[in-house]
Amino acid sequence: MKILAIESSFDETSCAVVEAGVKVISSVIASQVLLHQATHGTVPEVAARAHVGQIIPVIEQALKQADIPLSAIDAIAVTQGPGLIGSLIVGVTAAQVLARLWNKPLLAVNHIWGHLYANFLGRDQLPQLPVLIISVSGGHNDLVLLKEHGQMELLGQTQDDSAGEAFDKAARMLDLSYPGGPEIEKLARSGRPGQFQLPR
Repeated sequence: MKILAIESSFDETSCAVVEAGVKVISSVIASQVLLHQATHGTVPEVAARAHVGQIIPVIEQALKQADIPLSAIDAIAVTQGPGLIGSLIVGVTAAQVLARLWNKPLLAVNHIWGHLYANFLGRDQLPQLPVLIISVSGGHNDLVLLKEHGQMELLGQTQDDSAGEAFDKAARMLDLSYPGGPEIEKLARSGRPGQFQLPR
């Protein structure tokens, strides 16, 4: 089964063609990093507008890279949440229109489940279940026990800011560029371990 997968939950517009849930045939990502550097963080309305301009070219490029006929696509999958509502609407609307035009089934995918199942992509040997997975994305940090496919138990999650948000906020306070994570990591590599005793 070949699926055209569309993702627009935050600040990147992406589309991939995936076979059998593990083989990536094509993958195209349009980043908004340069756009959001001016504000040192993602402005939801600005992100949504950028998705509008990028969604069709990204889908077209992913299909072109896959080099397969449209008839070979069995279904369309799209991130339905969680995420920035304006950004999600762009991806979901595009997927709905294409599913109707091409007469393909439409699959709504949970953003966090997408992060978890990304661990299965491109592997010759799939992980044996059950597995413990930590998902550390920009807005959601979760510790999940994947018991069986589709059977997940949330063991823990951040109570306030996720790691990605915390890095971006700290970088903004230190007048570092966006995104904050890579900049803080670069500076940390040249730092002195043990310089500060931080409480747990």
